[in-house]
Amino acid sequence: MNGIRTRDRGWLRALNTVESPAGRLVCLPYSGGSAATYRAWPSAVPADLSLLAVQYPGHADRLAEPLAGSVAELGAGVAADLLRLDPAPCALFGHSLGALVAYEAARVLQEHGRPVRALFPSGAPAPSQHRGGITHEAGEEELWGALCDLGGMDPAVARDSELRDLMLPVLRADIALSLAYRPAPDAVPLGCEVRCHYNTGDPLVDGPRIDAWAEVGTGPFSVRAWPGGHFRLFSDPAALIGDIVEVLAEAGFGAGTGVAR
Repeated sequence: MNGIRTRDRGWLRALNTVESPAGRLVCLPYSGGSAATYRAWPSAVPADLSLLAVQYPGHADRLAEPLAGSVAELGAGVAADLLRLDPAPCALFGHSLGALVAYEAARVLQEHGRPVRALFPSGAPAPSQHRGGITHEAGEEELWGALCDLGGMDPAVARDSELRDLMLPVLRADIALSLAYRPAPDAVPLGCEVRCHYNTGDPLVDGPRIDAWAEVGTGPFSVRAWPGGHFRLFSDPAALIGDIVEVLAEAGFGAGTGVAR
């Protein structure tokens, strides 16, 4: 689909089929998430927009693969697969860990002469605002409880001890990557538009730490605040997708010409 290789363990999953896309929107999941995080999005994007989701190694259908060792490694892997596709306008959306991975992927793409048109970080402090932490070192019950308190997890899953035992190692590793992340001191500013999203009730971020995303680039910068907690945008993503589509249309993607059903 859309020039994506059909190998089993690539980084990209096509969520819709577009013969001649006006552009690509690539979505990157949060800690413990997978490409399936964005399975509800295709029906809400314009028919001429190719929607791709990222599958990290060690997650979902790549479970047998070793986990990545850093956020930069994840970003480089995503960028490498995108560089193999035919050139087309591209934008990246990432939530929480995915926001950092999207930023690192955007850096690599720009270095290779394929800069993205827009970067949409969501639910994550700016790269310069990461201060580390030891959340990933918590005991199983404490860590699982903290994750469940953030919301976004089906209550049935939260109560399932077998699923907890399966998910916790991946979640712990992803959180460790996020906490260990530091931006490269010599990072070249991005030239794309940066449009940030965050929830006002999210305990992991706040306005000032979101505003610092302005430091990553020289293009237009804006922030959209929404009510709710860390995962609120995923329980009802229509407004979020609408905001992204509007920005892409203004960036010349041709988005908004029709909605896929």
